[in-house]
Amino acid sequence: MRTSRHLVHLTAIAVALVFAAAAFGARKVECLGNICIADNGGISPSKLPRHGSAPITARLIGEISTRDGSHPPALRSVDLDVDRTIGIDAVGLPTCTLGRIEATTTAEARRACGKAMVGSGEAEVEVAFPESTPFSAQGPLLLFNGGVHGGTTRVLLHAYVAVPAPTAIVTTATVKRIHRGRFGLEIEARIPPIAGAAGSVTRFELKVGRRFTYEGRRKSFLTASCPTGSWVTKGEVLFSDQTRAGLTHVFPCTPSG
Repeated sequence: MRTSRHLVHLTAIAVALVFAAAAFGARKVECLGNICIADNGGISPSKLPRHGSAPITARLIGEISTRDGSHPPALRSVDLDVDRTIGIDAVGLPTCTLGRIEATTTAEARRACGKAMVGSGEAEVEVAFPESTPFSAQGPLLLFNGGVHGGTTRVLLHAYVAVPAPTAIVTTATVKRIHRGRFGLEIEARIPPIAGAAGSVTRFELKVGRRFTYEGRRKSFLTASCPTGSWVTKGEVLFSDQTRAGLTHVFPCTPSG
């Protein structure tokens, strides 16, 4: 598999899709034209209360490829609506700012904002400059709590990549509470160009979750319930070639209580 290391791309999509992997082994592949998107992963535990909610940890594996094996177009944005049974709560969690992790290595970002970390993983990106052979690499990605403002939670995305020289790339994604039928969260991520628009994400793996104490009470960054036996996500991704792909995924869960 060809890959490269510009994590910012992947970081943003990872945050946007992390709520979409609700059951281990629930791999789904969507193809539109020449582009194919696959997601897999899970939320643990999968057995959750029918009423109320419980802490969870989410793990997501995603892949972007083409039917003919050519270099895939770059991801530009991800917009998802997530089932209202999934919750996010960063109130009381230490926060990080862009200034503290800009121009830092992965280790330096951890030291600067480790108390605000809510996730980590790795990404694979492929870079195809004109008239040259595509090259690829892997690199780490980190997620930090950027704070809660009204009903919106900011997540800071840090990637340390070498395209062509080692560089720290930082961007943000937002998670907003909504009331839209079955959906209760809206996730938005805008992904800047990688390597002068020559880079494209091909794979990522991310684990998100954080337990913490605030005002003497144990809390979780992510929570979920299972009143109906399933969760749903629905949204759209946009690529640099203007391809728009709709995403709808239903995941099973096991109600208890």
